Amino acid sequence: MSNNASVESPIHSSFRLYEAFSTQQRPIIFTVLCLVTVLLSVAGESFAAPPAVIFLLNIASYIFGGWYGIQEALNSLREKKINVDMLMILSAIGAATVNQWHEGAILLFLFSLSNVLQTYAMDRSRNAIKALLKLRPNEATAIRDGKEIRVPISDLRLDDHIIIVPGESIAADGIIVNGESAINQASITGESVPVDKEAGEIVFAGTMNGSGSLEVRVTRLASDSTLSCIIQMVETAQHQRAKTQYLLEKFESYYAVGVILATLTLIIVPWLVLGHEFYSSFYKAMVILVVASPCALIISTPASILSAIANGARKGILYKGGAYMERMAEVKCVAFDKTGTLTQGKMKVTDIYVSKNNPDNVTDSSLLGLSAALEGRSEHPIAKAVVTEANERKALIPAMTNFVSMPGRGVHAKVEGYLTWIGGYRLFEEHGETIPGDLMEAKDRFEKEGKTVLIIHRELGRQGELGIHEDDGGWLGCIAVADAVREDAVHAIAELKRIGIAATVMLTGDNPTVAAGIARQTGIDEFYANLLPEQKVDVLRTLQKKYGTVAMVGDGVNDAPALATASVGIAMGAAGTDVAMETADVVLMGDTLMNIPYAINLSKRARRVVWQNILFSLSVIVVLVSAAMGFNLPLPFGVVGHEGSTLVVVANGLRLLRSK
Repeated sequence: MSNNASVESPIHSSFRLYEAFSTQQRPIIFTVLCLVTVLLSVAGESFAAPPAVIFLLNIASYIFGGWYGIQEALNSLREKKINVDMLMILSAIGAATVNQWHEGAILLFLFSLSNVLQTYAMDRSRNAIKALLKLRPNEATAIRDGKEIRVPISDLRLDDHIIIVPGESIAADGIIVNGESAINQASITGESVPVDKEAGEIVFAGTMNGSGSLEVRVTRLASDSTLSCIIQMVETAQHQRAKTQYLLEKFESYYAVGVILATLTLIIVPWLVLGHEFYSSFYKAMVILVVASPCALIISTPASILSAIANGARKGILYKGGAYMERMAEVKCVAFDKTGTLTQGKMKVTDIYVSKNNPDNVTDSSLLGLSAALEGRSEHPIAKAVVTEANERKALIPAMTNFVSMPGRGVHAKVEGYLTWIGGYRLFEEHGETIPGDLMEAKDRFEKEGKTVLIIHRELGRQGELGIHEDDGGWLGCIAVADAVREDAVHAIAELKRIGIAATVMLTGDNPTVAAGIARQTGIDEFYANLLPEQKVDVLRTLQKKYGTVAMVGDGVNDAPALATASVGIAMGAAGTDVAMETADVVLMGDTLMNIPYAINLSKRARRVVWQNILFSLSVIVVLVSAAMGFNLPLPFGVVGHEGSTLVVVANGLRLLRSK
């Protein structure tokens, strides 16, 4: 008795076997078992197996093929809705009612197979994002009490110092304290080329260290890292439905009710009113029920949108949802902030002009070194640009004494025994000085190009306190400084026009002269200058009235009101910028303007594929319904046509995973 009691019952064994398989495996196993039982049933009939065996095999095929469909149908009914799963279950039951068990089982098998393949296809899109999780290491080497110890990344604290060895994935966002290396930031910014980093620069969790060893101070907890924000944003985007998808899903319930009513009409009217045979009327109605189901139509949008979102994420382009992707495809005008978006956001020396009437020993290099000596104590961006250029050119920077700063005008100091001045035209104009013609001509030329000009004067004769005395050779020359245009700006603007953008516009707080110079260099169609943040909002509203859908591109901080007002707000170079991620509809993690036309073009491709799928799905339904009504289409052919169209739609959507 004890031995028999210890033996598990077949039901218990089956249940334990069921539990052993993962949630992802069960639908595949049930689909295979459905096919196996159908084939066994067909073989059993051919070899005259007992009817009871055939019946049990048929029941088994229905259970395996319809298990998940029944669950979805019941969930839908609880919400007082009818979906395509209900239509498929009713079709299979109807087939069994007229003793067409095999047709019904084949329908359930193909429907189940279609769902498995759809899930696989959608998972390919999601897995492209989930792969980001693998980039984040589980542990980090932290310096605690002067010792290096391995700790879980969840235990890292702000301001902890961590060691990153060559070839290791960076565990947390932070700032390099010691060391330098080339960092592969493709997972965050989409850049294919590693970026050289040194002390003082930011690094991101999930990026890959190159050949150097780094000590990094943690500035963000693991849960708040840029990589975590990206993953969270994309997961949220996958659940944010596009407008087309929302409308189709809303249409599905009404359409399903209509199909059921039409099916009942096709059964009752020919049978009871026209006197047709019940079997033929019922069979035709079941075929109509199958071929009129909108499976392909409903899956057409999410299959395409999710694939496009995954494509963009791999390039560092994050759409916050399908609705924003659809809206991006409608953009007719793109407005840009200037500083940090069209320009590099940092001043740079662009031109050096040595006056014709200057001492013989003055050269470009010596003029630059002299200017750097005067500007060395200033924190102004223009002063920093001059000093940086002098250091890069290895110009000799002489010693300086008696430094005096005149805010908003310039500085003067004693250099090499002479009182020397550097500043804008306003400084010299206020003192009634006449600048030589060739120097004025150079100044005017540079300013027309949107550059800031610094004029350098040395008192060769008498030295005064604030007075400037024009002696022969005292005017040394001028240096032009500008916020340099990004190298890819011209190409990006041209590409936007090539893909059909009607207008490109620049919004800036700079003066009209500077704005005109940047617009001319980049190929921008229109510009608006001297704008405060609230005035940018007013301009955007005007552009929306003129062009319709307008995208605004900014850095996500100063441009937050404009980003929120635009039809589509695009935050550029937003790696590590919280405000950008929160405000914009589309976030470009990389610092390249070429991602903007790529994002718009990807959205347009997604819209084309969605409508291809919708039109194809509707066409297949019309053809199959017509064939069923006019040519007595057999149920197996209807099943193949219906499920085949679903697979075609999914495969077409998956094309968007590929970059172009």
